[in-house]
Amino acid sequence: MDTIPAVLRHAATTWSDRTAYVEGARSLGFADLLERVRCTAAGYRARGFAPGERAAIWAPNSIDWVIAALAVSYAGGTLVPLNSRYTGHEAADIIDRSGATLVVVADGFLGRHQVEELRAASGLAGVRDLVDIADLDQVAADPGDIDRVADAVDPDDIADILFTSGTTGRPKGAMSAHRQTVGVARTWGELGGVTAEDRYLVVNPFFHSFGYKVGIVTGLTTGATLYPLATFDLESTMELIESERITVLPGAPTIYQSLLNAPGRTGRDLSSLRLAVTGAAVVPVVLIERMRAADGLAIDTVVTAFGMTEAVVVTMARHGDPAELVATTCGRAIPRMETRIGDDGELLVRGDFVMLGYLDDAEATAQAIDADGWLHTGDVGVLDEHGNLTITDRLKDMYISGGFNVYPAEVEQALMRMDGIDDVAVVGVPDERMGEVGRAYVVGPAAAEDVIAFARERLANFKVPRSVEHVDTLPRNLSGKVLKTELRKN
Repeated sequence: MDTIPAVLRHAATTWSDRTAYVEGARSLGFADLLERVRCTAAGYRARGFAPGERAAIWAPNSIDWVIAALAVSYAGGTLVPLNSRYTGHEAADIIDRSGATLVVVADGFLGRHQVEELRAASGLAGVRDLVDIADLDQVAADPGDIDRVADAVDPDDIADILFTSGTTGRPKGAMSAHRQTVGVARTWGELGGVTAEDRYLVVNPFFHSFGYKVGIVTGLTTGATLYPLATFDLESTMELIESERITVLPGAPTIYQSLLNAPGRTGRDLSSLRLAVTGAAVVPVVLIERMRAADGLAIDTVVTAFGMTEAVVVTMARHGDPAELVATTCGRAIPRMETRIGDDGELLVRGDFVMLGYLDDAEATAQAIDADGWLHTGDVGVLDEHGNLTITDRLKDMYISGGFNVYPAEVEQALMRMDGIDDVAVVGVPDERMGEVGRAYVVGPAAAEDVIAFARERLANFKVPRSVEHVDTLPRNLSGKVLKTELRKN
């Protein structure tokens, strides 16, 4: 049972009458979910989608996102999720490079015109079918022999390709097999003690492994009821926790900080929360203490974890770990994964959940995964005597803003296209709410507000620098590399 279609069918049999999803006034049971997925997968097939082909989804969290995505797997295809905040140029680039033949899009999300943006950015030559997710019901067809197609899916087939930027500034597609996506989701659920009695609020976006793999797929392996949120709104989130008695709420530290500081929190009953899993940024000890405290969020189990698109979950704290350990470390290696620190201090990880490789990029794959199977993370860390991991620095320039990885090289490449910028370097600087935000050091006459506006037109919001500093020159070493450590001292 190491394929997504098999896990879905098992869930529909085991928890047939239980609720799988709740979104506003809409709910869907596990058996109904399977039927909707079967019909949608058959519809994909009727429109020409064949096993082995790729389908991209560009939309926010919703029940329809889940149906659309699971149907890709059920039809024997490979899922390519796209960040819902991407610009049309960013989305089209990944669609073209992945060779997606089917694209499901939420046209009109956040008042934009996504389909127009895609067509303006690219001819989408390889795309045969562009479906608005609002019209997903119209795709459905009689299931016919679609179960035979689902049965033919092999655990070693590629289940998904999640794109993550690299130090070159160009997104790379991390490929995972079904056995990896299912395995890591199951392991995460087991370590968190997630069961069919849980009500799991999914704030993490489905296009991210935190929302897709340890959200959607963990829901299938545990029978938990999932509540997807399209966008995070503090008041509606608290109302949902209170009214639906939410028990599981993973997320970036900013989510919990917002809840703790919410003016109306004391008037809400949030006592149902029992499990919080955080990471993706440095977590203050006092935050963990307040999350656990009776006058805070009173969450029984608060744990931290370390993961990356290329390995999803690597380490995780455990129930009962002291607040200091949870806040200052990322926990210990999860089952079927191992960690070690290289001679240069870099964290290396190996195990069943390390990606198969980068799509169409053997050179980048060889650079990331060595001959012994160790994935070089680019993070500098230390392991204590119990194997608990502490990240101390980054070999790469990547920083994390609001839970999302930002790669300065990608931002710099975009900004260098602007008239009035002769040179530029971007670094992450501390921010109380977002963890880190970008600061652009600019050589040239371009005004700060114009630089930010230029970036907003070309990059997703979390990548846009929040401040601009003008400098006469950028500090560089003898080989010409920008000394970002010097910039961070400013």
